[in-house]
Amino acid sequence: MKFSKQFSMYESDHTKFINSLRQQKPGLEERQRQGRSLLWDKEPTPLSEQERIKASTVKQQAYVYQNKV
Repeated sequence: MKFSKQFSMYESDHTKFINSLRQQKPGLEERQRQGRSLLWDKEPTPLSEQERIKASTVKQQAYVYQNKV
């Protein structure tokens, strides 16, 4: 869908905010990448470790808050 010429230069408030934030803090994106790598970018777990984790897990009951009586 093609917008008319009058809307081609429109910038939302969110886009303006993000652009001004990038200008104020030039290293922001790099710090975001570093933070992401700390939490999400991890080495794959070896198969032996995966097997050990699977064997050591305890099966959870269907309804957690009900005691077995």
